[in-house]
Amino acid sequence: MPALPRAARATPPIARRHRSVALLLAIALLAGCAPLTPRNPLATWVPSPNHNARRPVLIVLHATEQDSVQRSLRTLRTHNRHGRVSAHYLIGRDGHLYQLVADSERAWHAGSGHWGSIEDVNSASLGIELDNDGKAAFPPAQIDALLRLLEDLTTRLQIPRTQVIAHADLAPTRKHDPSALFPWQRLADAGFGLWPRGPLDDPPPGFDPWLALRLVGYPLDDRTATVRAFHRHFRGNETDALDEEDLRILHALVRSE
Repeated sequence: MPALPRAARATPPIARRHRSVALLLAIALLAGCAPLTPRNPLATWVPSPNHNARRPVLIVLHATEQDSVQRSLRTLRTHNRHGRVSAHYLIGRDGHLYQLVADSERAWHAGSGHWGSIEDVNSASLGIELDNDGKAAFPPAQIDALLRLLEDLTTRLQIPRTQVIAHADLAPTRKHDPSALFPWQRLADAGFGLWPRGPLDDPPPGFDPWLALRLVGYPLDDRTATVRAFHRHFRGNETDALDEEDLRILHALVRSE
């Protein structure tokens, strides 16, 4: 009897087993690559196209208040004395950029506090940490990297360019970072953050600076702490009494809103 063609020969059992294992592995790999859509097993899945990803609307700038990038990377991936903390980005003094949390995810960087009507700041913001001990100036390379990142984030995620604030702005009773040495004027010149535009005119009679601070976004739970935070941002000092220049700045800020 002539030999059967190769294609017609029976596949040895061990070959069949190897082929089955390979097929199962391929299926498992494909399943692992497929995006997982969260679905409640208690409900019938009837998908709607009317949705989109949650987007941040605010960017919060921090100073690490530590002595090195490596130490800050450890802290932001583990915890500090108050518990677990993180941020979306960390920028070294040399301008090197690290990402620790995806833009679409909620990092634990803001803590308690609020900005305007935003109560849960972590859910509505991106956090950027700057390698700085809280006492030193911010090197040009670091600010250059920050400006590039802000350009990317505000453009790609459609975050308003004015919505760039200090950690101390949203939590004036607890925080003072990124410090009075941070160059907000340079960010403003590049189009980021709130800054008084045009001439600083005297406000009209009856101008209420506290209402203006609230309209800008500052919490007023502790007015002395709020004035300090405002001064760090717009005056480069930490005094706690409003003066005539503050009223002119606040008038310009709310006028441009």
